[in-house]
Amino acid sequence: MSMPWYGELPERWETHKVSELFVERREKVSDTDFAPLSVSKGGIVPQIATVAKSNAGDNRKLVRKGDFAINSRSDRRGSSGISQYDGSVSLINIVLTPRSETNGKYWHYLLRSHNFIEEYYRNGRGIVADLWTTRLSEMKTVYLPLPPRDEQDQIVRYLDWKVSQINKLINAKRRQIELLGEQKRAVVNKAVMRGGEGWKRMRLKNVTTKVIDCPHETPVYSIDGKYYVIRTADQEFCAIRDNSRMYLLEEEEYQHRIRRSSLQKDDIVYGREGERWGFACLVPENDTYCLGQRIMQFRCDTKKVVPAFVMYALNADYVRSQGVVDTFGSTSPHVNISTIRNYYLIVPDITEQDGIVVHLDQQCSRIDIIVSKFNDEITLLGEYRTRLISDVVTGKLDVRGVAVPEYEVVEDAVGDAEIKEAEDSEVTEE
Repeated sequence: MSMPWYGELPERWETHKVSELFVERREKVSDTDFAPLSVSKGGIVPQIATVAKSNAGDNRKLVRKGDFAINSRSDRRGSSGISQYDGSVSLINIVLTPRSETNGKYWHYLLRSHNFIEEYYRNGRGIVADLWTTRLSEMKTVYLPLPPRDEQDQIVRYLDWKVSQINKLINAKRRQIELLGEQKRAVVNKAVMRGGEGWKRMRLKNVTTKVIDCPHETPVYSIDGKYYVIRTADQEFCAIRDNSRMYLLEEEEYQHRIRRSSLQKDDIVYGREGERWGFACLVPENDTYCLGQRIMQFRCDTKKVVPAFVMYALNADYVRSQGVVDTFGSTSPHVNISTIRNYYLIVPDITEQDGIVVHLDQQCSRIDIIVSKFNDEITLLGEYRTRLISDVVTGKLDVRGVAVPEYEVVEDAVGDAEIKEAEDSEVTEE
């Protein structure tokens, strides 16, 4: 018999099936009667304006304060939490109400722990990874550990304290990254806006030889594929995130998409929708990238401009300010294509462009190295927090005798950013 997902438990702890501990709440309500909530990686929060939503405002699930909700889709892995609100969530979420008087925060930690999340989605089913769904019927016989009530309370006190300490360190490092980002933006602005003799005002459409708007259909992605799809979520200021953050595309689908939008080294990809609209990045190499949704592609006329200079200029404040942001008929900001094509750039001669690019590459690389170091430290702290929570909620680490001092409660500041990337898409099941 294989070891259960939580491993060996202390003898004083009990185990119970999910169906013995929780009852599913399936009541349908309207978001006009019960305020819409988002089930995100940051927990359950009032619905964020920028997440993708369904139109089924009168076909949602009721959530009461103290209920636990979890997104059943594996591509929303880790989106769950105990609700602090009465409200409504989309039908893709499973809503559970505790059957007995327990510490809800214990369930918040246990059911969001790494090992439970893996067990939850392991019991699901689907065609491909991003369409994998877990229903309660597939989870109700899974056993959960249940410590005595006084130990539940101590576990919550201990984890609230330790997690706050870790969050404080993580948030401080994120603030340093924000300051470095502001410094990088200032460096770029100064270099591409200084003007001078020989600088000319040129429209973007007059310095590009190819402009392609984003494809409108959503492709089917596979973790077994070879090719990367650049999305707005993969863009940063003047850079593309590490490949591991991107979706992978299957060979057959890649061939379909590449006929529409072949990306070459030094093409510029530009986000025209979402929270990262206005971010421009250079494609680093040939053949392994496809154009994702909400992205435009530019290929520069190298007789007139240096592609890297245009990329830096597109990220500058004076160019971004030319974008007329439209939210009509959509909750996500987007910029009209004709507006983007008519952006004006202030451009020196080719030789000076080359010099500016060399300067900016050096300065931005220096900043990026420091940012990468902070990100590595954040990753390590996050891994430690995950391991600590898992060990405590499953009894591997006994915290009964630990005195918890007074402390400042600190939440992880990453939650809002993840929600804005629409990871909590309000999609309903068919």
